Amino acid sequence: MVDINKLSSYHLDVLGEIGNIGAGNAATALSGLLNKKIDMKVPAIKIVGFNELMEYVGGPDQEIVSVCLRIQGEAPGSMFFVLKPEEANALAEKLLGVPVKDVSSDEMALSAVSEVGNILSGSYLSALSDFTAINMQPTVPTLLSDMAAAILMQGLVEISQESDYAIIIDTSIEENNQQDDTVKGHFLLLPELESFEKIFQSLGVQE
Repeated sequence: MVDINKLSSYHLDVLGEIGNIGAGNAATALSGLLNKKIDMKVPAIKIVGFNELMEYVGGPDQEIVSVCLRIQGEAPGSMFFVLKPEEANALAEKLLGVPVKDVSSDEMALSAVSEVGNILSGSYLSALSDFTAINMQPTVPTLLSDMAAAILMQGLVEISQESDYAIIIDTSIEENNQQDDTVKGHFLLLPELESFEKIFQSLGVQE
């Protein structure tokens, strides 16, 4: 089993760079889709235990909007792109160009946010797969709006019997470098135990 304590700042830097490559690819795809410049950045990346994970997104009772999917291939797991409702509304407004008061009750807004989550997830997994030479493919995503515990628990239950950690990739989305109007979300990667070991062994962390 990979010892989380053996992970160095180098390994986190590598994961951060992979995240930035994925974010860059996603930004390019979104810019072409929307015909305007979109920037995505990964300001921070962390590896936390499941108890910390729930608190990181605001606690189990925090309402969130999340794009959820499973990872198939050689390193299966679960993945979530998590936004607070106000961030989801702001993102939908950027995408649609019209005010959005409640993304959870706006079918077009939900579709737009789901598409961003789909593009971001696919771009990040592609970058991670290319860098580690591990085949990973996303399933069709599902978008949910509920309390964090209700949404994340399914992914946690699927792997919590085998693994103890999750990778959190902070993500910021800007339009035309407008830093005062940045949408911030969290990209959560929950690999199964063997998947976690494969990913980090490919980065030079041995058992």
